[in-house]
Amino acid sequence: MSDVRQHADEIHDQFSDHIDVTVEDVEERLRTLVDEYKVPMDEARRSVTNHYLEAADLEREDISRSGSEAANIEDVDEPEEWIDLTAKVIELWDPRSDSVAQVGLLGDPTGTIKFTKWAKSDLPALEEGGVYELQNVVTDEYQGRYSVKLNSTTVIEELEEDLEVGNDTSEIEGALVDMQSGSGLIKRCPKEGCTRVLQNGRCNEHGEVEGEFDLRIKAVVDDGLDAHEVIFDKEATEELTGLSLEEAKDMAMDALDTTVVADEIMDDIVGTYYRIEGPTFGRYVLADDVEELDGPADPEQLLIKARSM
Repeated sequence: MSDVRQHADEIHDQFSDHIDVTVEDVEERLRTLVDEYKVPMDEARRSVTNHYLEAADLEREDISRSGSEAANIEDVDEPEEWIDLTAKVIELWDPRSDSVAQVGLLGDPTGTIKFTKWAKSDLPALEEGGVYELQNVVTDEYQGRYSVKLNSTTVIEELEEDLEVGNDTSEIEGALVDMQSGSGLIKRCPKEGCTRVLQNGRCNEHGEVEGEFDLRIKAVVDDGLDAHEVIFDKEATEELTGLSLEEAKDMAMDALDTTVVADEIMDDIVGTYYRIEGPTFGRYVLADDVEELDGPADPEQLLIKARSM
């Protein structure tokens, strides 16, 4: 079976219960994009999937790839993967949207992760302290922090057992030696439930959209032994730099260039020593608590070191 045919079969399985579509129809759309327009397979698959989502009047969370696999929370390091989790509900939060039935924190021995249960999924309610087997949930990512979404295809089974929850908090002390691409003033997709960073005005899932501004830092902090990737969200970035989102937007507007914001931030923070504490998500530490430290920081030497890693 060809690679294109295999992808076509998987997409067909996702939609065959919702609309009248054949594997041949799906394969033809994929081949047109891949063979004629030289679109990478992942992007072609997203494009074809989005076409059938619109035709079926469905959201991405309403479908899944077959064969979700059991995973631990620490294994979640990619968005749009379908997995099974056994986890304890650590706490529930008040939803900020009518489209969300429940939102809160799940935990297992390897760590914790945020979950969202959509209102339209019509799933049973989760209770704080309850332990559940959650089959067929989809992973998501926002500013380096991963989460899972419970949707209409998710199966929930409550277990009569307790589950120990691990601590995934990290603490780093070291020099901030580099600031990575994707830092500063960025734009995110405004579609409900999607927070992806736009690339040249495009969202990987929703295409060309009018993005919403956000502020973040993707930094490399060297503790003398290892280099750690750290993400500062808008609130942490504003606190660290003293630069607000509105001020950053004004700065970019005056210069007619958004890159001036990243340049300004980089000049301010690279070479500075910090103590950073926060949860670990995949390869990232999300900065929740930051304290500036005294340290012998030579920005030029630190940059040379960072670029040689």
